[in-house]
Amino acid sequence: MTVPFIEQSKEHFSKNNRIRDYQSHTCKVHSVDWSCDGHRLASGSVDKSISIFNLDKDRLNKESTLKGHSDSVDQLSWHPSHPDLLATASLDKTVRLWDSRVAKNYATINTKGENINICWSPDGSSIAVGNKEDLITFIDAKQQKIKVEQPFKFEVNEISWNNDNDLFFLTSGQGAIHVLSYPDLQPQVVLNAHPANCICIEFDSTGKYFAVGSADTMVSIWDANHLVCLRTISRLEWPARAISFSHDGKLLASGSEDLLIDISYVETGEKISGVPVDSPTFTVAFHPSRYILAFACDDKDTFGRDAGTVKIFGLPNGN
Repeated sequence: MTVPFIEQSKEHFSKNNRIRDYQSHTCKVHSVDWSCDGHRLASGSVDKSISIFNLDKDRLNKESTLKGHSDSVDQLSWHPSHPDLLATASLDKTVRLWDSRVAKNYATINTKGENINICWSPDGSSIAVGNKEDLITFIDAKQQKIKVEQPFKFEVNEISWNNDNDLFFLTSGQGAIHVLSYPDLQPQVVLNAHPANCICIEFDSTGKYFAVGSADTMVSIWDANHLVCLRTISRLEWPARAISFSHDGKLLASGSEDLLIDISYVETGEKISGVPVDSPTFTVAFHPSRYILAFACDDKDTFGRDAGTVKIFGLPNGN
C-alpha cells in the first residue's frame, strides 16, 4: 500500500504544481485556516482584518472582510465542527468570535495581554489563547466568558489539545513539550523533544500522530497515544515555523525561511513534494478533505510593500 500511495501523491503534486496567489490583505498575512467543511478559507493579517474566501470547485473567491480588531490578527482558528464560526486572536488584547454567514463579530472577550496564538478544543466547547507574557486563557465558547487563566514560568510558543480532549500540550522555548491533564491542567509529563526552541505543534485528524517544529530545523513526528517520538524530518535548513497534516494524516507540510515548503510522507519521512516560494513561510494549512495546501509568505510587491497574498498549491492546473 505504501509504494502506490507515495507514487500517486507525487503524481498529484507534479500535475497540480501551480501556485495561485489571491490578494487578501494590505499587509503581511500571519495566519490561514480552512473551515471544517473545507468550503471557506480565512486569513488574518497585520492590517487588523480577516479575509474570508469561498472555495468554489477549483478556485477561491473573496467573500468578505471582517473588521473590528484594533491591532494585528496574529492567529485564527475555525470551530472544529461548525463551519461558520471563527475565533481570532489579536495583539489588541482581545479574542473575537465571528459568524462568517453574516460577516459579523458576535462576541469580544478582553484578555490580559497581546495574544499570539489560539485554538479550539476538539469538542468545540472551549477556546485557548496564549499571549506574549506566557499566559494561557481558557474561554467558555458558549458563554463567551473566561474560565481559567493559567500563567507559565517558561516561554510558551504554541498550544493544542489532543484529539481526545483530555490533554493539553504546550511547546516551550527550552525545547520541550509540556503535557497537562484537561480540564484540571495538572502537569503530566515533560517531553524533551528538541535541543532548541519548540515552535509549533499540530495533531493529525486521525488522532494517531502529532508533529512538532523546532528552531533546530527539524520536525519530529510523535505517537499521540504513547507520547514517543517515531521519526524526525531534517531536510529544512531554517527553523520549522509552521506545520500542517493532510486530512488523512498521511502527509505533513513544513514551512520555514527555506525557499521551499517540504511535504513529507508521515510514515517514513520521505519527501513527497516541495513547494517553491520566494520568501519565508510562517503559516500553512492543508484542506480538511483534499490535497490542497494554503499558505502565506513574507513576500513583497513590486514597490517593496507587503504583498498581503494568500497562496494555494495543489488545485488542478486546468482551471
